[in-house]
Amino acid sequence: MIIKVCGMREPDNIRELAELKPDYVGFIFYLHSKRFVGNLQADASVSLSPGAKKTGVFVDETMDAMADIVIKHDLDAVQLHGEESGEFCRTFRKFLHNMQTEKHVELIKAFGISEQFDFGTLDNYEDFVDYYLFDTKNAGHGGSGVAFDWSILENYQGKKPYFLSGGLSPDNIDGIKEIKDVRFYGVDLNSKFENAPGVKDIGKLRDVFKRIRSF
Repeated sequence: MIIKVCGMREPDNIRELAELKPDYVGFIFYLHSKRFVGNLQADASVSLSPGAKKTGVFVDETMDAMADIVIKHDLDAVQLHGEESGEFCRTFRKFLHNMQTEKHVELIKAFGISEQFDFGTLDNYEDFVDYYLFDTKNAGHGGSGVAFDWSILENYQGKKPYFLSGGLSPDNIDGIKEIKDVRFYGVDLNSKFENAPGVKDIGKLRDVFKRIRSF
């Protein structure tokens, strides 16, 4: 099970997280987020463990602005957490390719899930993204600390692997063992593991990392 920790910001906190060897680490470049990285230095994530994928999280940002940040921070993945269309993702995928970087920058498209969510809309994204991220639908573009009803995922008929996000916590994490879906790629841990917005409780994360890796 892949583990992604999102909303990192403080260098010392990032160094502590690195000891747990997460698979992905998310940095939020959305100005209105409580976990906005602010003046994060370009080398602030150097201490991440080898193999950890630096992920930039954006909400309805321009392609040029995202490309500048991909280069500045040497990002391994871009997570689109706004209303970006399938056509936008297609164009941005080509845009990233034309940057002529030496590595493939993964594209993750997030969706807010509720009982009314139409999984048929994902058909417009299937060929242009690497992963989906299913989060709880809310006006704040993630980080609500509220879990959605995971049984809704039974309505997903696509082939693309996905991250599960939204209110994952030490109290409900064991429940992911009941999701018997080969497309279930990883978990996205954020607000339920914080002492303050952007500051993770490493003790809580260490415990949950052990539990997840024992499944």
